Amino acid sequence: MNRLNTLFDTKKDLLSVYFTAGFPQLNHTTTILQALQDAGVDFVEIGMPFSDPLADGPVIQKSSTQALANGMSLQVLFQQLAHMRKTITMPVILMGYLNPVLKFGVERFIDKCAEVGVDGLILPDLPFELYREKYHELFESRNISNTFLITPQTPPERVKMLDENTNGFLYMVSSAAVTGAKTGLNQFQLDYFHRITAMGLKSPRMVGFGISDHSSYRQVCQHANGAIIGSAFIKLLEQSNELTGDIKAFVASIKS
Repeated sequence: MNRLNTLFDTKKDLLSVYFTAGFPQLNHTTTILQALQDAGVDFVEIGMPFSDPLADGPVIQKSSTQALANGMSLQVLFQQLAHMRKTITMPVILMGYLNPVLKFGVERFIDKCAEVGVDGLILPDLPFELYREKYHELFESRNISNTFLITPQTPPERVKMLDENTNGFLYMVSSAAVTGAKTGLNQFQLDYFHRITAMGLKSPRMVGFGISDHSSYRQVCQHANGAIIGSAFIKLLEQSNELTGDIKAFVASIKS
């Protein structure tokens, strides 16, 4: 059990927010993290910027490019998060691509996550088979949750397999497209949510991709444990002149 598991056991209608480490400015990571907690977000996903983020839409790609230009790296990120647990009590997840983790060293990376108080990882391009063969015991021994993604096209057998092997949650990608804020949910997405609910899975489920406002947040909360917002929040950061106040207002607009 870690902070993430405890959260899912005690709360519903969760709101998670994704932001890119080192964006808009290199030193904004902990400022944004604290502001999100103070605003009432349930947990955060901090994006580890990568030069070739294939699953990300243009908004998050742009933020990743800017963060790298600002000087963000895994080493810098761990330095920024070194003392976060002095004030941050909510679960914190790192999300990104496998290549930088491999370059950093997987065991070293997991050890640093445990050292600074990271609760879980989302590595969409980490093959399930590789995770099971090489890294499962490492994650478990450091009490780091691993979250898998499913889409409307994921076969039921694979959904069940991922459900049985995650110690975090299932990230329900709301469509097969790249990330990006959209308006409303269509019938295809709703049918997908109903189909997954009917499977009676053991793991908590969070819906991401295309969640951008109060209406879409409330819709997905009827079919999952909560919603993840990314691109809409990155746009806010890009335009903000006063991060703390603007973040508070943004979160209030989603939840109220």
